[in-house]
Amino acid sequence: MQVRGTKVRYVMPATELAGDRVINPDRENLGKIEDFAVDLRSGCVAYAVLSFGGILGLGDKFFAVPMDALALDEDERVFILNVSKDKLKSASGFDKDNWPDMADEQWGRDIHSFFGTKPHWEKR
Repeated sequence: MQVRGTKVRYVMPATELAGDRVINPDRENLGKIEDFAVDLRSGCVAYAVLSFGGILGLGDKFFAVPMDALALDEDERVFILNVSKDKLKSASGFDKDNWPDMADEQWGRDIHSFFGTKPHWEKR
C-alpha cells in the first residue's frame, strides 16, 4: 500500500520497526507493532503482530496483520493500516501468551481475507 505524500522504504531492520505505532488514514491510533512473524520457507515477513486495546500493555489483543496491508510513513515513524477501529475490534485476534499456528493456511486465508490481501505463500 502506498500512502500519498509519504516517503516509504522497503527494507529496514525489524528492531527499528518493533514498537512503532499503527494508525489508520483517519489518524486514529490502532496500537503498536509488537513483533513480526517470518515464513521460514520463503524468508519473507508474513505478518506484523499488532497489539490493540488494553491499558499500559494489560489486556491487549494481538492481531496478525499481513505486511501487504501496512505502509510505513517514514517521516512520522508510524505504520498506516487502512481499517477503522471498529472493524479492527471485530477482527480475529489472540492473546499474547496463546499465539495461533500462523503456518495454518486456513487461518492465514481468513486473516488475508479480512484485510483484503493476497496470501504471502501464493506469491512464491
